[in-house]
Amino acid sequence: MKPTQIILVRHGQSQGNVAAELASADHLERIDVPARDPDIELSELGERQATAVGHWLSELGEDERPSIVWTSPYRRARQTGEIALRAASFELDFRTDERLRDRDMGITDMLTAAGIEAKYPEETERRAWIGKFYYRPPGGESWADVAQRVRQVMADIANAKDAVVLVTAHDVVNLLFCYVAEGMDESSVLDRSKNNGLKNAAICRLQVDDSSPTGWVVTAYNIDEHLVDEGITVTDQPGASDEVGPDPSNAEPPVAEAEMQEGSERG
Repeated sequence: MKPTQIILVRHGQSQGNVAAELASADHLERIDVPARDPDIELSELGERQATAVGHWLSELGEDERPSIVWTSPYRRARQTGEIALRAASFELDFRTDERLRDRDMGITDMLTAAGIEAKYPEETERRAWIGKFYYRPPGGESWADVAQRVRQVMADIANAKDAVVLVTAHDVVNLLFCYVAEGMDESSVLDRSKNNGLKNAAICRLQVDDSSPTGWVVTAYNIDEHLVDEGITVTDQPGASDEVGPDPSNAEPPVAEAEMQEGSERG
């Protein structure tokens, strides 16, 4: 059997992405989301993006096609997988795994960067000091917390021995799959997030490789050609845990000038 491969797909543009973008543009403190985070659905554009993922899947060779889907329980991620499979004319079992859920934002959920700074100024300062990767909002999770979940999932997928696994999840979750596979450090993953963050419906590919120090290699990152080729708008809307903000390598500016943007935009 060929080494296990993972096809990572970030969900298409969600209604939460749109709501957060509008709130930021209007300089609001609170995001008018249509539902609780697990129930946020795709936008119309997000559905078209998911369909394009399905067309991409349908063009894979027999030995490259997934045999199972592991999905976040959050609606936007599962919906992306369901739409993609219909478009590809694939019938696969879904395995829902709560470890693939989006990052929990705790008390900062549904707040924009301006809202967090207004309501919890001490959290703005604490995040600037601790840094984006290790900062955990009260009641929520840090990137490091999510990375621990991801490591467990990757081990389970490798042990399951499925040839190709399709994973539908969220921007920072998928980014951290690559972080683990490439053995990245805090600085490098934050730099990638800032300069090459995962687009909506973007695709990454990982493969088990016993010669790699981590046991994995990344064979493709942030693919969006399936969207471009079909003339579908490519959206680069970071989620709550992947917005620009101060980090340990750039902590010189005062907090008031640091443009902390850790608002609750759905990832």
